[in-house]
Amino acid sequence: MENEGEGEIQGGLPQGKARRYIATRGIPSKESFYLPAHYSPELRKFQDDGENMLRNYWSVEELINFIFPKKYQPTYNEIADKFMRELLQRHRMEGSVLSRFVRSNALSKATFYNRVLPRMKRVGLIKVERETISPEHSKRKYRPMSVSLSKTFGNYLCKIGESWLAIIDDAKSRPPKHEDEVGGEKPAHAQVQGQESAGVNEVQS
Repeated sequence: MENEGEGEIQGGLPQGKARRYIATRGIPSKESFYLPAHYSPELRKFQDDGENMLRNYWSVEELINFIFPKKYQPTYNEIADKFMRELLQRHRMEGSVLSRFVRSNALSKATFYNRVLPRMKRVGLIKVERETISPEHSKRKYRPMSVSLSKTFGNYLCKIGESWLAIIDDAKSRPPKHEDEVGGEKPAHAQVQGQESAGVNEVQS
């Protein structure tokens, strides 16, 4: 099954016309994020009964589970967890160190380089950089990889969370709508009062 936004282009269109895609069901897996119910036993408690944030922190293993859920992607989860623990100790890992990590843990190169690393980079857990090097006396160029820690994942989710809290604070700073109000309409009793006031003004004039 194709994912949404990845359907085939249907038919030729006149020049200047936008191409139409047939959207299929589902979010592309590379853009999905695992969010179990906030009351799920998978999650360690993060707020009290009054919805106040607790001052505890989730571990690397707990955070990786949002990217590679253990019950759906156990292999990716295990690889990502091992790699992040190694990277947190080293701060940066160059190409040769990455190769040793893959060999020493008997990992599949295809899985590590084509599945796990790109996903971790996409969500902002890591930065992946490449430097183009042209050795002297050689026409061949190579681009060694360097992986380092990134704060983007935290900033990304903080922006989502803080924006939602700001929206709630803004909503609660204004008087609530009357229970009879629908959309922009005033409740029935307010409309009647308004009409009575208008009638009194007419009589006085």
